[in-house]
Amino acid sequence: MPTNIGREDVRRLVATGAALVEVLPKDAFDEQHLPGAINLPLRKIDRSVTATLDPGRPVVVYCWDSA
Repeated sequence: MPTNIGREDVRRLVATGAALVEVLPKDAFDEQHLPGAINLPLRKIDRSVTATLDPGRPVVVYCWDSA
């Protein structure tokens, strides 16, 4: 279930094995991204992409929007 979490929660989850996914467009991800994050652009997420994630691991999804 999606839940908003803070920075410390992200650090704790990633330290204990959670996947860190940034859903930014590839160019924004390539310019700057969180250490250890993988890029799954939001507009390209479908069942085949999400199948690459381990269902036994928590997933932290991050998106930054300056708008």
